Amino acid sequence: MARLCPLFSGSSGNSYYIGSRSGGVLIDCGRSARQTEGMLRLCGIDPLALHAIFVTHEHTDHTSGIRVFAKKFGLPVYASPGTLEAIAPGLPQADLRPLTGPVEAAGMILEAFPVSHDCIQPVGYRVHTGDGRSFCLATDLGCLSEEVKEALRGCDAVVLESNHDVELLRSGPYPYHLKRRILSDQGHLSNEICAAFLPELLRSGVRRFILGHLSRENNRPQLALDAALSALSQAGYRREVDYLLEAAPVENTQARTVIF
Repeated sequence: MARLCPLFSGSSGNSYYIGSRSGGVLIDCGRSARQTEGMLRLCGIDPLALHAIFVTHEHTDHTSGIRVFAKKFGLPVYASPGTLEAIAPGLPQADLRPLTGPVEAAGMILEAFPVSHDCIQPVGYRVHTGDGRSFCLATDLGCLSEEVKEALRGCDAVVLESNHDVELLRSGPYPYHLKRRILSDQGHLSNEICAAFLPELLRSGVRRFILGHLSRENNRPQLALDAALSALSQAGYRREVDYLLEAAPVENTQARTVIF
């Protein structure tokens, strides 16, 4: 069965395992190699079962552990050509592979799609597992483009960014220029924009939602969940009956595995 392990999610680091107990890949490695290895083992995953690391973009909360982790376990690193160019100086001996189309790894097919964020060539990933399931990860995106929407539709499970509560952000301590960046179409997705799209995804066949990349300063898990629950309830859907919903923990201190 396909399994997803949200190892870390948030501004202090991001990493997801997707695959099975016998083999899989990492999407991002934004915490130290030691922390990433430890969380994998808590999830019952031997790091030697990893086949590759796939990177969404070059920001350090998605890449800081890659150099040591990839070297220790001999893993190739896949990313868009622009992202590889940005991270290559920090990975001088890594096996860097540009994404030019779908990639087969650990019995799965991974396809990248463009997202809107303030970096060189960011992507999300849609994953087709060996047992016929599909999963999509779309975080660090300032808007829901048609390409992003199409990648998310019809998946069995999705991780979609629900980064901030707009009022918390506007009234919070961040400087004005940073607030503008987060609220822009190249920033981060708000609870409200994320929530508004969930009923459409449910109608397309998605049954499992994981809210990702929640801001510690400008959000609360319950605020993100409440926004999602409200939008889905107003559309006539019932939690635990029509869909499953959870928020990826900002600080993960225990193993969490999602079977889909």
